[in-house]
Amino acid sequence: MWRYIRRRLLEMIPTTFGVLVLSFLLFYVVGGSPAQMALGPRATQAELAAYDAANGYDLPLFFGHWYEIDAIQSQTGTTNLAYALRQGEYRFEGVATIDVENSLTHQIESRKVTDTVVVKDGEVICAAPGVTRVERRTQHFFDSQFFNYLKNLVCLDLGESREKREPVIDVLVGGWGPTMSLSIPILLFGSVCGVVLGLLCAASQGGILDRGILVISTLLMSVNYVVWILLGQYLLGFKWPVFPIWGYESAYYLVLPVLIGIISSLGSDVRFYRAAILDEIYKPYVRTAIAKGLSPARVLFVHVLRNALIPIVTYISLSIPYLFTGSLLLESFFGIPGVGAVSLDAINSSDMSVVRAVVIFGALIYQCVNLLTDVVYGYLDPRVRFSE
Repeated sequence: MWRYIRRRLLEMIPTTFGVLVLSFLLFYVVGGSPAQMALGPRATQAELAAYDAANGYDLPLFFGHWYEIDAIQSQTGTTNLAYALRQGEYRFEGVATIDVENSLTHQIESRKVTDTVVVKDGEVICAAPGVTRVERRTQHFFDSQFFNYLKNLVCLDLGESREKREPVIDVLVGGWGPTMSLSIPILLFGSVCGVVLGLLCAASQGGILDRGILVISTLLMSVNYVVWILLGQYLLGFKWPVFPIWGYESAYYLVLPVLIGIISSLGSDVRFYRAAILDEIYKPYVRTAIAKGLSPARVLFVHVLRNALIPIVTYISLSIPYLFTGSLLLESFFGIPGVGAVSLDAINSSDMSVVRAVVIFGALIYQCVNLLTDVVYGYLDPRVRFSE
């Protein structure tokens, strides 16, 4: 068992690495200029370059010794440097001479460009008429955005939230508490209610109770998730003010969103659990147990339920992503400061550091849930063997 768990944990490494690469390409390449989103459309070229340099966005994506920097501007038919270049090693194209100023003595010296120019401490390149391309040398071959991104992740440095002006890890930690206090009760109580109703349907198959529960389940499935939220807020929060509809001050504020989360998914849950239990009822071991004199209730709640837990556990593990999606809507409509609300605010404000961190943590959570589900299989069914 432990060898299997270790092997699965090792298999999570390449999967997580793939998620990191995809999220990096998505938010760094497709997402547009971080400096433009942070500083706005009125930012000057020098301000954008200073932001990129301060946050490492001017480095090559994956690797390389040289990378082009956006330092050229066009004025009256000629090109020039848009801002002063400070310490570093540069390579120019399309220019014969450059002006290097010593910032301590304020003396300007013209140098002819042959291949590269090294700018030392206290010097800046303040003019380069006719330049068409500027490249800067990296510190080493892997001095790039991606490897700096991985290095920061190892140190649990997820960056800073542009909107909240605080570390992303603090933003997520502050949101996990409200999200867990909302999602875990929905998962636990929803699963228990669904299994109990599924057992009642299976025990009275074809009867009035079975048909009544199936009709109600179909009605619950037919109503959209957002409609349940709006209906619950109107009836139980406004028409009959039983529950508060906004805020996160105590556990009482979670009662209404938890009820809505349970009711909205109860219809599909009951139908699935009923089908899984009925699939076990007609197997030979059930007839053998009844023939031995065991009561139908004991056979149903002990033997049948235990064997039906394999598909039930699979269904619950697959419903976790949808549970977090639903929590996002609940948190937004009820003003609960959880990860879902934080993610939605980050998307609306283009706070890519927070969105990227949520994607990474979501991938890790789902992999851990899959691993835990496989381990539970082994304890529920002794016939399940782990290939070590």
